Amino acid sequence: MELRLPRVVMGAVVGALLATAGGAYQGVFRNPLADPYLLGAAAGAGLGATLIMVFGPDLAPDPRALVPLAAFIGALLGVATAYLLGSTAGGGGTAALVLAGVAVSSFLSAAQTLVQQMGVDQLQRIYAWLLGGLGRGGWDDLRLIAPYAVVGLVVLLLCGHLLDMLALGDDKAVSLGLSPAMVRMVVIAAASLATAAAVSVSGLIGFVGIVVPHIVRRLVGSDYRAILPMTVLAGGAFLVLVDIVARTIVSPAELPIGVVTAFLGAPFFILILRTTRHRGT
Repeated sequence: MELRLPRVVMGAVVGALLATAGGAYQGVFRNPLADPYLLGAAAGAGLGATLIMVFGPDLAPDPRALVPLAAFIGALLGVATAYLLGSTAGGGGTAALVLAGVAVSSFLSAAQTLVQQMGVDQLQRIYAWLLGGLGRGGWDDLRLIAPYAVVGLVVLLLCGHLLDMLALGDDKAVSLGLSPAMVRMVVIAAASLATAAAVSVSGLIGFVGIVVPHIVRRLVGSDYRAILPMTVLAGGAFLVLVDIVARTIVSPAELPIGVVTAFLGAPFFILILRTTRHRGT
C-alpha cells in the first residue's frame, strides 16, 4: 500500500498524461512527430521544476507545491517557442517543427544545467530526477498533481471532436463555426498542463507521447474522439509495463525508466520519420 501500489498508480497516471498530451499535440499541429519531449514541453517543464528545486526553499516554506505550477509555465513557454520558430523560420513543416523543438530543448537543457550548478547540494537529487523514474513518488505526490492531471485530461478529452474538425483544415473548420486559433490555444495549454503534471513527479521520460498515440491510431483509426480515451488507457498500461522492465532487467539494480523508453522509442521515431518522408515524397 505504501510502496508498490503508489508506484503502479504513478506509472499509470504519468503514462496517461504523457501519451494523451502527445496525441493532442499531434492533432493540433497536424504533425505525426509532435511530442512533449520533441517540442520542448518536457524540457521547459524540467527547467521550471529544477528552478523550484534549487531556489524554492528561499521562496516558500513548502516549495514542492510550486513544482507543478513552475513546470506548467516552463512547458507552455517551451512548446510555444518551438511552434513559433517552426512556423516563422521553417514554414511550419514537419522537419521545421522538429528542428525547432530540438533547438529549444537544447537551449532549455543548457539553462537547466546552469541552474543545477547553482544548487550543488541538490545536484544528485536533480540528476536522478532528470533520468526519469517512479520510485521516488508516493501518495503525497499523486495528491499534489491530481488537480493538474484531472483538468488537463478532461479538457483534452472534451476537445476530441474539435481536433477532428481541425484535421479538415482551417478554412473548413471556420466554415463550421470553429475558431482554429482558440482551439489550438486551449489544447496546447491543456497538453502542456498534463505534461507539466507528469514531469513534476517523474522527471523526463521521453517518447511515450509519440509511441503510444501512433499505436492507438493504428488500432482505432483517425477519430480523435476514440484516439484520446484509448490513449489514456494505453499510455498508463505502457508505462506500468516499462517500469516493470526497468525494475527487473538488471535486478537487483534498477534502470532509470527514461533510459528504457529511449531504447524503445528511438527506433520507433526513426520508423515514423521514414514513413512521413515517404508520404511527403
